[in-house]
Amino acid sequence: MTRRRPPTLPLPTRDGVGPSCVGLPYGPWPTIAEFLIERFPAITREAWLERIAANDVIDEHHVPVTAARRYQSPLRVYYYRSLDNEVHIPFEEQVLFQDDHLLVADKPPFVPVTPTGKYLQESLLVRLKRKLKLDDLVPLHRIDRSTSGLVLFSTRLETRGAYQQMFPERRIDKHYEAVVPWQDGVSCVPATYRSRLVDDDHFMRVREAPGEPNSETHIELLAAHGGRALLKLSPVTGRKHQLRVHCQALGMPIVNDPIYPVLLPENTDDFGKPLQLLAKSVAFTDPVTGEPRRFTSPRSLSLAPR
Repeated sequence: MTRRRPPTLPLPTRDGVGPSCVGLPYGPWPTIAEFLIERFPAITREAWLERIAANDVIDEHHVPVTAARRYQSPLRVYYYRSLDNEVHIPFEEQVLFQDDHLLVADKPPFVPVTPTGKYLQESLLVRLKRKLKLDDLVPLHRIDRSTSGLVLFSTRLETRGAYQQMFPERRIDKHYEAVVPWQDGVSCVPATYRSRLVDDDHFMRVREAPGEPNSETHIELLAAHGGRALLKLSPVTGRKHQLRVHCQALGMPIVNDPIYPVLLPENTDDFGKPLQLLAKSVAFTDPVTGEPRRFTSPRSLSLAPR
């Protein structure tokens, strides 16, 4: 059966950013504009009125919202998200592979995969959409903002599901590398580490807890020198912060980790000290073409202090 394409959005992608959407709930607002002003207090009244005057706020029926338009519910309204004074991240991504269905990018540290919080134009997705003019680009998985390395994207809706299904079915081999502290005289690491990970009191973190393990990582020592070691980490499961928490639990927190063991304050990025965790390689059988695929990040980690 042929999969139907979704209807065209009321607003096109602009500068790599697709329109955001908000549903109008039942409520007492006299106008749509008043609802938007109350719903998004971080955006000033003047900014909303400027967007509305520029026809940058459109309903699901492609009808522009005016400043005086009466509130009606249910209705979906589309608008462009924007950020003032977004901090530039001085590292560039690299496209390693691209065909009609798949794109593989090498992400630098500090860059989030998708827009979040104070990052919009500096997210990897928006950067790639803007540069490559690929409005249908969608990430197939995520890696942390602090982590560098490989990220896979779908470029076509019709085959997206086939690639997405590889991840929950564990039909893709992922390998990471990490630099950790190392004690002289230690000659090995556990080949496999398992534990139960649960949400911590702080939303940014997870922690280990008693109970049936729900996370598993294979570990291999690649090199050790000068009080540091290079590890190969192969996650069997894909829990949030799994590799970082497992290394921390083994007494080897990943070098320059801003969350474990100590959560650093927000807005304290040090571009000279990136997290020493790299999504190094992925391998799988392409679900569309049947070809074996293997991609490797050109980045490398050093045991020298950084």
